[in-house]
Amino acid sequence: MTFRDGLAPSSQTGADARAAIFAGSLVLLVAVVENARRRVLYTGFYSPEPCIYFLMTTVTQVDKAMQFRQLHRGPRALVLANVWDVASARIIQSAGFPALATTSAGIAFSLGYPDGQRIPREEMMARIGRIARAVTVPVSADIEAGYGPTPNDAARTTHELIEAGAIGMNLEDLSGDSERPLLEVSVAVEKIKAARLAAAQLRVPMVVNARTDVFMLAGGDARSKYDDALRRLTAYRDAGADCVFAPGVKDAETIARLVRDLQCPVNILAVPGIPSIPELEQLGVARVSMGSGPMRATLGLLIRIADEIKSSGTYSNLNTGVPHAEMNKMLS
Repeated sequence: MTFRDGLAPSSQTGADARAAIFAGSLVLLVAVVENARRRVLYTGFYSPEPCIYFLMTTVTQVDKAMQFRQLHRGPRALVLANVWDVASARIIQSAGFPALATTSAGIAFSLGYPDGQRIPREEMMARIGRIARAVTVPVSADIEAGYGPTPNDAARTTHELIEAGAIGMNLEDLSGDSERPLLEVSVAVEKIKAARLAAAQLRVPMVVNARTDVFMLAGGDARSKYDDALRRLTAYRDAGADCVFAPGVKDAETIARLVRDLQCPVNILAVPGIPSIPELEQLGVARVSMGSGPMRATLGLLIRIADEIKSSGTYSNLNTGVPHAEMNKMLS
């Protein structure tokens, strides 16, 4: 047997090649076993059957997921300034935040849709993918109620979310039905379990942040709302959620009670009037997110710019803009 340039391999060369291949195989095997061990340690799941997607998934995505999980259990609260496009994601990353989260409402608004699962799944996933590819920090994505009424819809969305590069998700219990705005607890639980299973099949320890909108709904007395929220969030925690989210809670007493009763990482939505981040940390809150607030504040500035130009013909509201050269550099 001859090779290009008429050279034939010696028996020693062939042995060296086989040894190199064997050594490389051992390195790959050790890496796979070590990552399996780490996934069991941090996520509690392992499935032995082969998975092509795992071999294609970079270790970076798995490591980012584990890093993001640990950020919920640190000495400081995980603060997430939610983003809606690549520019906002790069700005927040440049500010030194260790992780990012998307805002489903902000993304929907920026693409011309109202909030509330009105944006097609494909458009939401495309935007999340662009954001995840544009930054180096972990990205968690708000996928509303999973873009469909069934656990299978939640599983499909989880698959697509992982393929887009995200390592975490917000999954809420809104039904979209004005008569019965919240899903039955059993349905919400099955969605969480389906998302967890889908992530396990792809070997990515997805961080699930399960949300209830009990406190966001109008009506009802404070005691019954608290009892319903606690019942739901406890069920979501027991179904496999890593963190539970109760937007709409504002007073320190209720926040502290939730943290104490749930005994798991709790996410609070930052809005004007709630305790400061240092105060929330003292209450035991693990995660603080801003939702669509930053995006809507940006739109508020745009309104002020438009009003100033129209009413007085001046441009003082443009003074706070990011310099053109700085944005170009940030996005290059």
